[in-house]
Amino acid sequence: MAPHNPLVPTLSPVDERLLELLRSRGTRSVTDLASTLDVGEATVRRSLRRLSGSGRVMRTYGGAVLLGDRLPARLVDFGLDGEARREIGAAASGLVPDGSTVVLSSGSTVLELARALRGRRLTVITNAIDVVALLADEERIEVVVLGGVLLPRRRCLVGHLADLATKDLRADFVFMGVTAIDLAHGFMTDDVGEIHTDRALRGIARECVILADASKLDRVAAGFMFGFDQVGTLVTDERLRPAMRAALEERGLRVLIAPPAGAGNGPPGSSRTES
Repeated sequence: MAPHNPLVPTLSPVDERLLELLRSRGTRSVTDLASTLDVGEATVRRSLRRLSGSGRVMRTYGGAVLLGDRLPARLVDFGLDGEARREIGAAASGLVPDGSTVVLSSGSTVLELARALRGRRLTVITNAIDVVALLADEERIEVVVLGGVLLPRRRCLVGHLADLATKDLRADFVFMGVTAIDLAHGFMTDDVGEIHTDRALRGIARECVILADASKLDRVAAGFMFGFDQVGTLVTDERLRPAMRAALEERGLRVLIAPPAGAGNGPPGSSRTES
């Protein structure tokens, strides 16, 4: 028998029953699922988050729909409703003291962090066009924009000019998104054209923080960014399984679990485990 992979989620009884309902009746609302299963709506939402992270269902407005077992993981990502990304961005903002200089790379989760940082007194260095547009009217945030060649799919600037600009810059933190995290290989991206610029951005900051929802774990992508020795903190969502968290912490990573929206939040970083 093959050893159990700690990254593969184990279905709970509620998960199993919920999947059966979706198989038999198709798209269902959270309210309908909770009533049929005789559980609270919060329980259903937690189950849907686990199942969406493993690619079994796709979250929809107010409910969920069953996905085929063979649907590619990348398409599953497109179906996520962004709730986890918003939670991760909000949690990561608690790591940033006022007056800091931070680097924000491209990606939807980092953009949610930028949204959470509005109104703060900061210096932001970025190569992401969407971050620039979001923060352009923030009077208390000084935005330093790196030049370079536009990578349209990622809406960011990369290449020699971007890399060269980093030589005269320094920051407290760099926040980055990734496509995949694997215990053996480290942190990876599907966008090979970004690798050198991402490494240059990492090189100017004292600490690197990776923002990634739990669906990015136990995956491999084409482009290798860097290993665990280059990353200080991972901010992810509550779908992260305890065994996986332990494995990440064994590799020297600090793990911060973003509380669900509406949950009582402690002080910034209170959920972080120091290794």
